[in-house]
Amino acid sequence: MTPINLAQKLAMFSTHWDPHVVASYNDNDIMVVKFQGAFPFHKHDTTDDFFLVLEGEMVMEYEDRDPVTVKAGEIVIVPAGQVHRPRADVEVKVLLIEPKGEPNSGDADMTPATKPQI
Repeated sequence: MTPINLAQKLAMFSTHWDPHVVASYNDNDIMVVKFQGAFPFHKHDTTDDFFLVLEGEMVMEYEDRDPVTVKAGEIVIVPAGQVHRPRADVEVKVLLIEPKGEPNSGDADMTPATKPQI
């Protein structure tokens, strides 16, 4: 029941596409992540994807619709089953919420991040 400083947590690592758990909430992981470049297209069959841009700007790309730009202070929620990929031309800092155990890579053919707690 103590405050969590997200800027301090983000300063603890420099890797991209490597979410770090900062808290738990109703069986969900609250994570911070930095990314730059494009993640592979993927989907999560049974869970929505929650993104809150803390710093910078990202683009959420979809296979079947136009991409959307998400700026600092904005949220985008990708519905379960929607093929998508986040992309950022320059580093962006994002807060994610996912059910515990949900691989960040969805159905992409890649090894999911380990999501260490910081």
